[in-house]
Amino acid sequence: MHVPFSQMHPIPQRSSVTDVFGQLKFSCMNAESFRLTLQQNTPPPGLSVPVEALWWDAKGDWQRAHDLVDHLETPDGMAVHAYLHRKEGEQWNADYWYRRAGRKFHRAQLNDEWQALVAGLLT
Repeated sequence: MHVPFSQMHPIPQRSSVTDVFGQLKFSCMNAESFRLTLQQNTPPPGLSVPVEALWWDAKGDWQRAHDLVDHLETPDGMAVHAYLHRKEGEQWNADYWYRRAGRKFHRAQLNDEWQALVAGLLT
């Protein structure tokens, strides 16, 4: 029986879904493919605001990342906001945003936290 190549090796489609906040999320992007987009000059279209903030943070633009989540009143936005203040060195401010996000735990290393946020927000 002949099985088409595409069934043996499916090519991921850029399908999208909308989360409960109406933000577009790509269902096939994972943390590794997200990291590959960091080679580009602009973030890929369709990222949620918290994920786009993490993209700009990884590119070294903390201020732009912070501006994106500064007034975002969602648990995901507040979690990224907390991470950014922790990275800035303002632990007291980070603790405030972690509480607002409903989170009591963060990774010991900033890089580990960034990776966990990306992985969690893309699923």
